[in-house]
Amino acid sequence: MNTGEHGFAGGRVQYEQDGNADNPALTELRGRLGDGLARNRINKTELARRSGLGRTTVSEAFQAGGPVPSAHTVQALARALKLPVGQLLALQRDADAGGGGQRPAPGRPIGQWEPHALEVHPAGHSSIVPGSDVPGTRELPGYVKRGHDLVLTEAVRDAAAGRSRMVVLVGGSSAGKTRACWEAVQPLANIGWRLWHPFDPTRAEAALDDLHRVAPETVVWLNEAQHYLGDQKAGERIAAALHGLLTTPERGPVLVLGTLWPEYAARYTALPFPGREDPYSRVRELLSGRTLTVPEAFDAQALATAAALARDGDRLLADALTRADTDGRVTQDLAGAPELLNRYERATPAARAVLEAAMDARRLGVGLNLPQAFLTDAAADYLTETEYDQLTEDWVEQAFAELAELVHGKQAPLRNTTPRPRRRPPTPSPPADIPPQATTGPMFRLADYLEQHGRTARRPLCPPASFWHAALTHLTHPEDLNNLAKAAQDRHRLQWAHHLRHRAADHGSTDALSRLAEMRAEAGDREGAEHLARQAADHGDTDALFYLAMMRAEAGDREGAEHLARQAADHGSARALFYLAEMREQVGDREGAELLVRQAADHGSALALLYLAEMREEAGGREGADHGSARALSHLAEMRKQAEDREGAEHFDRHAVDRGNALALFYLAKMREQVGDREGAELLVRQAADHGSVGILSRLAEMRAEVGDREGAEHLVRQAADHGSAGILSHLAEMREQAGDREGAEHLARQAADHGDTRALFYLAMMREQAGDREGAKHLARQAADHGDTRALSHLAMMREQAEDREGAEHLARQAADLGTDDIRGAPLGQTFTTRWPDGLDPDGTPTQPWQCSTCHST
Repeated sequence: MNTGEHGFAGGRVQYEQDGNADNPALTELRGRLGDGLARNRINKTELARRSGLGRTTVSEAFQAGGPVPSAHTVQALARALKLPVGQLLALQRDADAGGGGQRPAPGRPIGQWEPHALEVHPAGHSSIVPGSDVPGTRELPGYVKRGHDLVLTEAVRDAAAGRSRMVVLVGGSSAGKTRACWEAVQPLANIGWRLWHPFDPTRAEAALDDLHRVAPETVVWLNEAQHYLGDQKAGERIAAALHGLLTTPERGPVLVLGTLWPEYAARYTALPFPGREDPYSRVRELLSGRTLTVPEAFDAQALATAAALARDGDRLLADALTRADTDGRVTQDLAGAPELLNRYERATPAARAVLEAAMDARRLGVGLNLPQAFLTDAAADYLTETEYDQLTEDWVEQAFAELAELVHGKQAPLRNTTPRPRRRPPTPSPPADIPPQATTGPMFRLADYLEQHGRTARRPLCPPASFWHAALTHLTHPEDLNNLAKAAQDRHRLQWAHHLRHRAADHGSTDALSRLAEMRAEAGDREGAEHLARQAADHGDTDALFYLAMMRAEAGDREGAEHLARQAADHGSARALFYLAEMREQVGDREGAELLVRQAADHGSALALLYLAEMREEAGGREGADHGSARALSHLAEMRKQAEDREGAEHFDRHAVDRGNALALFYLAKMREQVGDREGAELLVRQAADHGSVGILSRLAEMRAEVGDREGAEHLVRQAADHGSAGILSHLAEMREQAGDREGAEHLARQAADHGDTRALFYLAMMREQAGDREGAKHLARQAADHGDTRALSHLAMMREQAEDREGAEHLARQAADLGTDDIRGAPLGQTFTTRWPDGLDPDGTPTQPWQCSTCHST
């Protein structure tokens, strides 16, 4: 049936029969429009009126065999017919591109997702379909809204209203982050939004491959966002792609939701130390202003709400509240976390040894999937002599079966897992010197809660010899091996570090190859160093060649240095280009230097941009510098300040602000402060904080403290803390100490340490020792050490050394080594590592017997 121009019947059948067989996307688009026309029971004339389009435009949109309608036409028709705009626009894009070879936009309607498929922790038993063994829908407990849910609700409302948003929930394992995201998106399910969970073949690869295809009205689900943003190879590119998705109006609205543990959030948002690499610059920018803390425990109001739901018949909450009513850790109980801990603590010796080997592997950098053969061999030295003698022939099967038993919440302490196969196009054969990875047997994954527990409880411990031997024998992934080599080196287990680093290099680790090249160079083996550096460069690490170039230059071999720097530049090293530019400048070739600096800037070197700006400034080229980067403009502004050209400085600062440089806001605020405009200065630093530069509030606070305005300084620091900066609490603690409020200072220092910033505890210890309170200093230093700050151990060791307690000093130095640090090596405690233990330490802490290695001691 076809009612023609003025009819509304016909729907999808007409469009499936009448053409566009070579463009399935266009057929689907017209089919959906036809369905919408039929459901609304209106004709095309009425549709033209409602959509504000011309009758001819509307008719052509429905005409079989006609051209692809424009995005504007599709958007207007979708709204008039109350159809999902984003989905129809995605079809329009695919149809416009030809339709035949285009994949649909990633994701599927939210209503088609089951929450546990999105990694919401199960809390109850699965329901079973009657007469079948097939699991049905898992039961979820009632949901208790808390403070963070209000922020999520606002983000969802913004997205529904057409404004793209991103929120990353930060909290410990099983704190309720993923469930909160699931509850938040339910209103979007009712208006046709899709949800995409990048997962296959790996999370990072899936995200990188398909972020550019995300359609409007899509929720991008980044649960455990460290697997995306923290990926060594793809993390920064994923962050850039997400930034583009969120800031391109035509691609919205979208809602990006993610979750992170606090330690990952702290790592990604921390400012880099001067002169060191900045591996998370784009991730830090992306997360700025977009994180939301989820409390570990229910407060009194949330507990009261949960109790009310329990009284109304929620058996899961009622059961959880019998255990969690006092500490408020309801979500962890529901997810099975306490039972996991009980299972670990009550495990048989063999099962406990396997779990501890898995905990150590994860905290020292081994990947999620742990080979059974590795865990089995690693477990041996975690057992006492008596426990080892009592092992039965089938102890391996019994231990793994025990750990596979589910606890409350349907989690296992250690579960069997099957890594997804990589579905990628064939690649050329690997180089002859890089052997293929060995086929592994069964793989296991440690429960999240136990992993997190192990990171804290086992932090001060160095794994035993069986762990290192099993790693060397069974692990094959280059990053795993290299991470363990670093962990061994940091713990002064030099012999194991040597063997693991060589194995990592043999399996293609560029970091290991680069480090071996450096060590060969330091040992005087230039030829061997260059061979390894070239291998690393061939695998993508240009820093190795650049490092050798610097070594040649320091040795006076200018020609050799330039040769290696050119090789590094040919491999894309911005630092090498900048280094060559400096060499050109030194010999008077200013034009050649500027050309190389431009190339370095094009490769992303911020230092090159500043240097280029200086060259232009020195040449009188304010116009040219004015077209530079925001950082370069800020740098020029600072030069103008030094020259007492306040007007010129403000000119460059304003242009830098226009280019998004929050540091320029601080320079403007500083000028306002210096001329007495305190209110204007504070307004500007608040703007900087809103741009994500919370540290600028602290810098202005320091200025006020320096002139004696302690109250004004503390006011600004509290504002910075309100913006989510845990590090600011350290500054506040120091201010309290200086004001004589020792109890308040210690309380704030503990808060900062609980959020991952132990500086305050260490600094307070130093301040109290300087004031003559040695016992108080020792007490705070021990607290810092308990939080993992090995500088405190170094400090205590020096105190023991000064008190001529050499045995105590050595004991503390061993503790620092077990924790994994190299800070103590540059301290006055001095040459404890290299002098007392020149060959390193064995895993049990005893000095290693002399062994032959030409490169291991050059650290």
